[in-house]
Amino acid sequence: MIESSRQIVFRLPLRIDSDVAHARARVRQLCTGQGFSIGEIEALATATSEVARNAIVHAGEGEVLIGTISSLARAGVIVIARDSGPGIPNIDRAMDDGFSTGPGLGLGLPSARRLVPDFRLDSVVGEGTTVTLTLWRVEPPA
Repeated sequence: MIESSRQIVFRLPLRIDSDVAHARARVRQLCTGQGFSIGEIEALATATSEVARNAIVHAGEGEVLIGTISSLARAGVIVIARDSGPGIPNIDRAMDDGFSTGPGLGLGLPSARRLVPDFRLDSVVGEGTTVTLTLWRVEPPA
């Protein structure tokens, strides 16, 4: 297993819709400083919106952690959205387009997965859900 290090730069509460917009803005800010393209930045910002909104809709509240991550040959930006809500009883089903247990269209999680190259969803019923999004860039040789 390759070791990686991460540094959380922003820790934001997720309680209301404006918190989602704030998270998007912070993702854009950090990605711009890391040299990502506009397309990459918008993809991660959109995926962040989807998972942050899910925490509010399905758990009532949560938090998002936004930071940098690096390993031997690459660096990137990591977004961790987590909540202490009811959890997801069937992750495979939740990742199907159109499946929703709430008022939405059921496109949030599947869309977020398509938007970022590194997507991880962990959920325990009765304990909550954590979604980790990572956008990597290859480091140029020294």
